[in-house]
Amino acid sequence: MSRRRSIVTASFAIALSTACAMACAGDRWPEFRGPTADGHTDITGLPVEFSETKNVLWKTPIHDRGLSSPVIWDNQIWLTTATEDGKKLFAMCVDLPSGKILHDITVFEIDEPAYSHPYNSYASATPALAEGKLFVHYGSAGTACLDTATGKTVWSRTDLPCNHFRGHGSSPALYKNLLIIHFDGYDFQYVVALDQVTGETVWKKDRDIDYGTDNGDFKKSYGTPTLIEVDGEMQLISVATTAMIAYDPETGEELYHVKHGGFNTAARPVFGRGKIFINMEAGKRLLAIEPGGAGDLTETNIVWNYEKSTPTRPSQIVYDKWLFMVSDIGVATCLDADSGEMIWTERIGGPHCASPIVSEGRLYFFDETGKSTVIEAGPKFKLLAENQLAEGVFGSPAVAEQSLIVRGLTHLYRICDLTQD
Repeated sequence: MSRRRSIVTASFAIALSTACAMACAGDRWPEFRGPTADGHTDITGLPVEFSETKNVLWKTPIHDRGLSSPVIWDNQIWLTTATEDGKKLFAMCVDLPSGKILHDITVFEIDEPAYSHPYNSYASATPALAEGKLFVHYGSAGTACLDTATGKTVWSRTDLPCNHFRGHGSSPALYKNLLIIHFDGYDFQYVVALDQVTGETVWKKDRDIDYGTDNGDFKKSYGTPTLIEVDGEMQLISVATTAMIAYDPETGEELYHVKHGGFNTAARPVFGRGKIFINMEAGKRLLAIEPGGAGDLTETNIVWNYEKSTPTRPSQIVYDKWLFMVSDIGVATCLDADSGEMIWTERIGGPHCASPIVSEGRLYFFDETGKSTVIEAGPKFKLLAENQLAEGVFGSPAVAEQSLIVRGLTHLYRICDLTQD
């Protein structure tokens, strides 16, 4: 049941047979960074220009505070939020056509929440969606599966310990029947795979890493794993402090690892051009790694590394033969993905947390002030548009039905080209 009524600001919100409609129904953006986990979308017709008064189909208030990104399954948009004190953790469902709130669910009530840094939130992990199931994760406070039709809890887990120290940030990844989650905290560091149907632990793997310190503050990490296929073999690419580890996603057994020397990784690994791209604070900062092999591949499989204006929070994106990224302070860079050569670099806005997306050769960036920069995804910097929303964007945008679904600090936007017939 909705706790608050949706406010729809565009009078066209129900006229989906004309504006923002697609021939096929049921677009899906099931987890952090979309169906391919790398910010790519095949959906065309996204608007280039928009503002509070232009190309906003609807704008719906989202109560309390959360930094998670929206996910989409057919006509349902899901996201999480939490009270400022972390004592109530919510999941919300918004109707894609109308912007109406369909579900507003209190998933967990926490008597004594752990500390979360003010920059962070108690709802920072992006949920994941499968047919009929929503998986929400709030760090060690709890993980749950909800029925997307009724909003009822199917299963929940509150017995996965981790002192996040400054709050959680790792989002779950989907693989076959598994929900795979990082727990890289001050006290414990491990990866766990839960059965999507029952919530039971299928495997749990402690990090086998020499951190070189007893200070748990330098063992924390906020990364989300990525699944890749190499020569017919599935690999779970998992970036922790000090090292990247490739696991067998079926069993959790280590396949190989590469030491990067950094910490506090938050960006999701990207696979493209036959290489894994990872970035982190300090150490080698941004690495291109050739996948495959066994054991310690630090000396053999690092193709190149780059250390200038690299992000710690926004994930990078590979398009054609180029790697694009924006630093935490708003410097965008294009590298040759094969060689690591810097092609161009430009300041495009204020501080960035959200990861970019790419559609039809256009890159979309959103910053923490609400500014969006649209540029051509190519070897020459070409600015296509600069747009401004009324509130900052921390979560990464999602895409469905020729629309950008953008979460601001207080509202969820559906942005599309309202001039289309």
